[in-house]
Amino acid sequence: MFLSLTLFSLNRKKMNLKSERRGIHVDQSELLCKKGCGYYGNPAWQGFCSKCWREEYHKARQKQIQEDWELAERLQREEEEAYASSQSTQGAQSLTFSKFEEKKTNEKTRKVTTVKKFFTASSRAGAKKAEIQEAKAPSPSINRQASIETDRVSKEFIEFLKTYHKPGQDIYKQCKLFLDTMNHKRDLSIEEQSECAQDFYQNVAEKLQTRWKVPPEKVEKAMDQIEKYIMTRQYKYVFCPETTDDEKKDLAVQKRIRALHWVTPQMLCVPVNEEIPEVSDMVVKAITDIIEMDSKRVPRDKLACITKCSKHIFNAIKITKNEPASADDFLPTLIYIVLKGNPPRLQSNIQYITRFCNPSRLMTGEDGYYFTNLCCAVAFIEKLDAQSLNLSQEDFDRFMTGQTSPKKQESDSFSPDVCLGVKQMYKNLDLLSQLNERQERIVNEAKKLEKDLIDWTDGITKEVQDIVEKYPLEIKPKNQALAAIDSENVENDKLPPPLQPQVYAG
Repeated sequence: MFLSLTLFSLNRKKMNLKSERRGIHVDQSELLCKKGCGYYGNPAWQGFCSKCWREEYHKARQKQIQEDWELAERLQREEEEAYASSQSTQGAQSLTFSKFEEKKTNEKTRKVTTVKKFFTASSRAGAKKAEIQEAKAPSPSINRQASIETDRVSKEFIEFLKTYHKPGQDIYKQCKLFLDTMNHKRDLSIEEQSECAQDFYQNVAEKLQTRWKVPPEKVEKAMDQIEKYIMTRQYKYVFCPETTDDEKKDLAVQKRIRALHWVTPQMLCVPVNEEIPEVSDMVVKAITDIIEMDSKRVPRDKLACITKCSKHIFNAIKITKNEPASADDFLPTLIYIVLKGNPPRLQSNIQYITRFCNPSRLMTGEDGYYFTNLCCAVAFIEKLDAQSLNLSQEDFDRFMTGQTSPKKQESDSFSPDVCLGVKQMYKNLDLLSQLNERQERIVNEAKKLEKDLIDWTDGITKEVQDIVEKYPLEIKPKNQALAAIDSENVENDKLPPPLQPQVYAG
């Protein structure tokens, strides 16, 4: 379901009312781009939307380039001055000072060379290097056997482009050119590759609208297919690359979630009752969807998993509260689902979507809203502390170190001297008691169902008998065969014989 901005405003006003319930929420200003453009932002873009973030990124990059040029010029002047002064001085200098000057000169020369290389067309050098390597070795596309999924996506993409006729041919050429360009830019940083992908999306979308006059609804479908075709082929190169710290962040988040295994729904004020079978099924489906996100290769498919997970969360809240869910209920429940599911490579998936997804999907609509909330949930988990859960710092530290658990804190009345085995035994007994209660509830429901079936059968039988008694079936004897009208049946029916024709003389 699509949540409008008006609904968010109403929820925020309701949230600001004084209440004993402590809820986890984000204000509307935290969900939207902090530049005020009206699109969704997320922490990966420092609170900006995709469009504003790229503008700020380019400004910062130009500023950095200018500063690096100034640094390079200053280092060059210092080098020239040092060289001139060394020529004007006498040749008799100490060995230590000569080594120091040589080391200083080499260091400055290295810095100047490095800075100058940064501003040269590294992509050209990389392209030439790649061309030389390709001349010596066969193309990677020949050596590598295309996967079944890649072949299937390619066939689907070609079939899809046939409906666009002439624009479809141009789109296919543009995509092939982009893939060839990306193959030559493997040495670039992942941010630069992301910029190339975002520029490509923007250019193709503009050409579809302006040059080829494609309707907006067909443009969206075309961009989805383009993204699917491109990212299926680029996935293994750009997802969690070794040049980034994505894997390190994944491990940190995973370790953090494991350390927070003791967090209960009550601490997060999650409005979900998992004892209701339908709600429990929704929670399991939501966890399955958020985990399944890692198995997808296309950013749009990963977003679809997040959207399905979020919709299951809304349904679980709706069933529990017997009323439509609000945005204030959604975020704490999403945090709980992430803590309970501990999705694999969570940060890598978020970064992959941020870098290579069609930006229009992240800026507006359902997908953008749910993705922004997921980013907020992960940020909350990373910064979660005692105050966030309304706990004392002492209790929070004990829970984090595993000294005790909030689930058994209220029921454990034995002294600290009791061994761990006895504590584990009581914990197992408590678990068995809960399972026994669930088993008894299931048996009682089964017996009730059996009784209802028996009562229904007896009721139907009685109704049939009453109808039969009220309207009995009378079976009459079989009627004798009627004689033919013209037959001689005077003896039986006392009928006169048939009339004989009379002839009259005229």
